[in-house]
Amino acid sequence: MLAKVDSCSVTGIDGFIVTVEVDISYGLPVFNIVGLPEVSVRESKDRVKTAIKNSGYTFPMERIVVNLAPADVKKEGTGFDLPVAIGILVASEVIPPDKINAYLISGELSLDGKIKPVKAALPYALAAKEKGYKGIILPFENADEAAMVEGIDVLPVKSLSQIVDFFSGFVEIKRVHMDPKFRTRFQDKTYGMDFSEVGGQHHAKRALEIAAAGFHNVLMTGPPGSGKSMLAKRLPTILPEMTFEEIIQVTRIYSVLGLIKDKTANNSIRPFRSPHHTISEAGLVGGGSKPAPGEISLAHNGVLFLDELPEFKKNVLEVLRQPLEDGKVSIARAGMQATFPSQFMLVAAMNPCPCGYLSDPLGKCSCTQPQIQKYRSKISGPLLDRIDIQIEVPKVEYKDLAPKNRGEVSSQIRKRVNNARKIQEKRFKKKVIFNNARMHSRHLKEFCNLTDECEHILKQAVDVLGFSARACHSSMRVGRTIADLENAPEIERHHLAEAIQLRSFDRGFTP
Repeated sequence: MLAKVDSCSVTGIDGFIVTVEVDISYGLPVFNIVGLPEVSVRESKDRVKTAIKNSGYTFPMERIVVNLAPADVKKEGTGFDLPVAIGILVASEVIPPDKINAYLISGELSLDGKIKPVKAALPYALAAKEKGYKGIILPFENADEAAMVEGIDVLPVKSLSQIVDFFSGFVEIKRVHMDPKFRTRFQDKTYGMDFSEVGGQHHAKRALEIAAAGFHNVLMTGPPGSGKSMLAKRLPTILPEMTFEEIIQVTRIYSVLGLIKDKTANNSIRPFRSPHHTISEAGLVGGGSKPAPGEISLAHNGVLFLDELPEFKKNVLEVLRQPLEDGKVSIARAGMQATFPSQFMLVAAMNPCPCGYLSDPLGKCSCTQPQIQKYRSKISGPLLDRIDIQIEVPKVEYKDLAPKNRGEVSSQIRKRVNNARKIQEKRFKKKVIFNNARMHSRHLKEFCNLTDECEHILKQAVDVLGFSARACHSSMRVGRTIADLENAPEIERHHLAEAIQLRSFDRGFTP
């Protein structure tokens, strides 16, 4: 007898339907799986056979052929265990076939028939909704994640026998629905740190507020202990709250990699990724024989923090240039191509020289000029051009470390950031961009009209400071954000002047 069960797999972060065809016929006892299965799929034969027996059902001692269609796409993962087992039981007439094809089925089987969680539950649920399935059957641990998709039934199961009883009409499985409060609960998130904990550095805090308001990239330069890492780690506390659509986008990426631990608590917090400087190109932008998301995609809608920027390999840093420009990364391999979203906010920190004390007034630095030049040359001009805000973070004076001199709390700063973002949402309502940092030249002409006085300032920046065309556009974007923070309809002289001051490297930074 022939049985067909619908399951799912992923390409990149998108789910696609896989039809599990099971045929049981007379012949010598053979169990074959075809359709380009990877090792984990081929090994499922023993798990499926043992799980069926230990669940109290008879495994057919006949010729069994399982085909995973489409047969020209590689299948990997343990999520095919459950649909294969269901297909065998349908072909053996243990389960009636009438309701099987209304659902997508995915799950890993343990040897005792229990069902273990799988990766990519959210992309599976999105694919099920897109293709018009009634619902999706998957492990109990994946239910909350899949329930983020409205319009389909999510049926969580714990064992193979529970599914058999459900399709046989003996039991009902309670559908899981997303908590209606989830859409608003993320607005009440709390953090374990606050901007007020950073003493002094008012100029740096102002720069990060501007960066958060416009989603601009930032580079901080200063000696060890000046607070660069503290500032960067507290940046998410002043970023605007994620929308539900952004939560779906982020969860989808983490789901594919199996990095979701608590589906209801962590989805609302903007990603903050801080990879070590020994990371490879594939680890940063994604890759592998089967392309998987990298750190820049894990930081989507959040912050990618690169501490000790010159310590990263130069070729690793250079691969950031295109994703910073396009907001996505496309990876091609033989027979397949995947595109991953990567609209992240780059925050980088570095010392002014190899020893870090070039700007120290006590003269601790022992670096030679060639050493300093070599150290800074690891960061190319094209990469610097794509970083809108470049600031100096000097050594903190003792008086600024006193508890009574603490600055504003994150919640106060976030209110101003939220107001600026609302202005941008209204401005770009009919555009494909959502913040000032993503404005291209055509947007600058439409939304960044400069007065004659501002034009003169920008001309001086080109003639005297040597600003490139990209640096000029960057200053206009930052100036537009500063104006939004003041709720000003047009970019004024002091807005543009402050934006130019926030590009220390283009101003010939010499600490």
